[in-house]
Amino acid sequence: MFNHPVSDLVAIIRNGYMAKRDSVKTTVSKIRENILKILKEEGYILGYSKIVSEDKKEYFNIHLKYSSNQPVINEIKVISKPGKRVYCSFNDIPLVKNGLGMVVISTSKGIIADHQARVQKLGGEVLLTIF
Repeated sequence: MFNHPVSDLVAIIRNGYMAKRDSVKTTVSKIRENILKILKEEGYILGYSKIVSEDKKEYFNIHLKYSSNQPVINEIKVISKPGKRVYCSFNDIPLVKNGLGMVVISTSKGIIADHQARVQKLGGEVLLTIF
């Protein structure tokens, strides 16, 4: 596990797709739960569930999504890292692959997708991009 929960989640999802797994698991945190909620709403994963292991630790079981045996997520990249935080206003939210992808942003109203941030006119920290 890394020190940065977003980087850890992205690495776990990316590695799960590369290994053609049906599901992967990661430890529970609020930021991970919010990101997973967005990924599910936007159709990038089938879903996630909270499980408790025998040693009483909580994990998220993430069900990965495939289309014609190809991963739905082609590219997932962490933008804001602990050493270099990246912020933007709602006017400067980047487009991923001319709008085909999505940006996940941490705003004052919580973690939201880029299209919601534009509608609500909210800027914030750019967490990750997905295509």
